[in-house]
Amino acid sequence: MKIKEVSAIVTGGASGLGLATARELLEKGASVSIFDLENSSTESLVAKLNKDFEDKVIVANVDVTDSNSVTKALGTVNKRFGKINALVNCAGVAIAKKTTSKEGAHPLDLYQKVIDVNLVGTFNMVRLSAIEMEKNKPNDSGERGCIINTASVAAFDGQKGQAAYSASKGGVAASTLPLARDLASSNIRVNTIAPGLFLTPMLEGLPEEAKEDLAKQVVFPKRLGSPSEFAKLASFMIQSEYLNGEIVRLDGAIRLP
Repeated sequence: MKIKEVSAIVTGGASGLGLATARELLEKGASVSIFDLENSSTESLVAKLNKDFEDKVIVANVDVTDSNSVTKALGTVNKRFGKINALVNCAGVAIAKKTTSKEGAHPLDLYQKVIDVNLVGTFNMVRLSAIEMEKNKPNDSGERGCIINTASVAAFDGQKGQAAYSASKGGVAASTLPLARDLASSNIRVNTIAPGLFLTPMLEGLPEEAKEDLAKQVVFPKRLGSPSEFAKLASFMIQSEYLNGEIVRLDGAIRLP
């Protein structure tokens, strides 16, 4: 798929991996629709992106777990850009909570929230976006759409306190192949990126010493990942039409202890 022919949705696109991906695609000529919850930085983000990319971007207040919210936003995208042929799911939440602690059992509502946003929300975006992609006229190679989900290395070697997060991201990873098989008849590809330790807003707030300690766990290069590196891989996946049903670890060979 040629990037200049792409009308992409990026969930969680107002910050971190999602924002980097949105910028990467916009800079290469794609149209991008950012889906994210409304926050204090959204207004300034819209103004900045509109200034830089004029009519190539829209930002929508979307809750990925709410089907009505998603459906309404998809209609806005179709009206503005005429099609949806790429989806990059970056929306997600993380908590650190052991199964039992001095405070008692892991709160079930927190576990449920992580599953709802990271796993159910991802699938909700996939199923509803795929319906829109199926309406597309196939491109020269027969493709109608491309979907990229975001898992995590925690899907494979989660640490203490990551029971909820690992379960949610493990579900995203495990669904990659069946989703690719389900959507093959519609000429839609599905892949997943499993990032390691990335310098997202969650880690940027840590003291420098803590970030240096985390970087030492990476095999090579000895540093935290840059969101731009995630974005470049997402862009590559969109353009690589033979890449399908694959989970790619982007982690400097780290294996969480």
